[in-house]
Amino acid sequence: MPPYPSGSPAVIVDPFSSGGLYAPAFRAAGVPTVAVVSYPEIPQAYAGSFQPADFDEILTLTGDEAPLVERLRALRPRCVLPGAEIGVELADRLAAQVVPDVANVPGLAAARRHKYAMARAVSAAGLPVIRQLCTDDPDEVAAWLDTEQLTGHDLVVKPPKSASTDGVTRIAGGHHWRREFQAQLGQLNQWGIRNDQMLVQEYATGTEYVVDVFSHAGNHTVTDVCRYRKVDSGGQMAVYESMDWVPEDRPEVPELVRYTRGVLDAVGFRWGAAHVEVMMTADGPRLIEVNARPHGGGHPRFCRAATGDSQVDRAVAYFTGRRALPSGYELRRRVRVVFLISRASGVVRNAEVLDAIREVKSHHVSAVPVRNGDRIAPTKDLLGTLSLGFVVLAHEDPEQLDADHAEVRRIESLLTVDPEEDTA
Repeated sequence: MPPYPSGSPAVIVDPFSSGGLYAPAFRAAGVPTVAVVSYPEIPQAYAGSFQPADFDEILTLTGDEAPLVERLRALRPRCVLPGAEIGVELADRLAAQVVPDVANVPGLAAARRHKYAMARAVSAAGLPVIRQLCTDDPDEVAAWLDTEQLTGHDLVVKPPKSASTDGVTRIAGGHHWRREFQAQLGQLNQWGIRNDQMLVQEYATGTEYVVDVFSHAGNHTVTDVCRYRKVDSGGQMAVYESMDWVPEDRPEVPELVRYTRGVLDAVGFRWGAAHVEVMMTADGPRLIEVNARPHGGGHPRFCRAATGDSQVDRAVAYFTGRRALPSGYELRRRVRVVFLISRASGVVRNAEVLDAIREVKSHHVSAVPVRNGDRIAPTKDLLGTLSLGFVVLAHEDPEQLDADHAEVRRIESLLTVDPEEDTA
């Protein structure tokens, strides 16, 4: 790693969600930070996570990237990193022009954002992937289903450039897949991106994991491995029930890590934080998707409670030269995120009952924004889950986590939702 000039900043593109944690961490290490914002108006899902006061300078993309590149070159930054999913493509382009020595492979940029392009790149590298097709033609899908002998099987339909499970839909038995395909085709997703094509996949079964890394010069250091639990929502899939940090000595971890490192090499990821979702099936690991940015939802803060480290901390350590980075992690304390789930539509009448969640023994931190008078709907995806809130439990004893997890669900069940003012 080369020495950096005094005052050389870290540039964070769209520093939202967990990307907002970069600025205070770099500032604590004596490094100024510059924000690049690619949207004239910040998407609602990210609005609360952007803290302008954390940055020494804020630059906004207004259309032409050339003045932005010129300004960034003048600042001589040490890195250009994406903070949130919507900033991945712009960060890739800016890094290639401003800090090419610490940029991901430009020719594979699409494979780090577009879900079908990433699957094709991973398959081309010789790694197994979930069978899938991306197109705007439903007749092409029908022919593909016949060829792959998937007609009548469970399917997944989703936008190729969504995030946070936005638009991800399970089609049980493949029934009426055309309806869901055509309903989303041409629409704007949660991030204002038009779904010009749709991705159709076979429905993979198994246990879903996420492998989080910080990479430097293609060395993919693992900061944590987490396991998801989900519940069936009756159509829309991916309703997260909880997420556990996995001990590094669990037997599945080496295979997950090997596969993930191969995936990252295949998509040309060499620098920064990545959040890689993998399904461990009966036939081995299969890629769900690569997210070439930090694990969202404030995950690095919770990872510190579990391991004493995080993707953000490793980025700061590397780009300041303060310490050598380990290749893996050590779980010091059991940590679990419990996602609160709304099971009814209507108006909340007794949100104060959720205050008791803070009294469970292993409570570490919680975000429960719902208030009396709020209108809610049944949770259908991760964005809906986060809108009701989540709880982070941390304790040395896994049995205590289990007991407190059950207590959180009991408290959640006391929430009263008035159906007379239905929001559906």
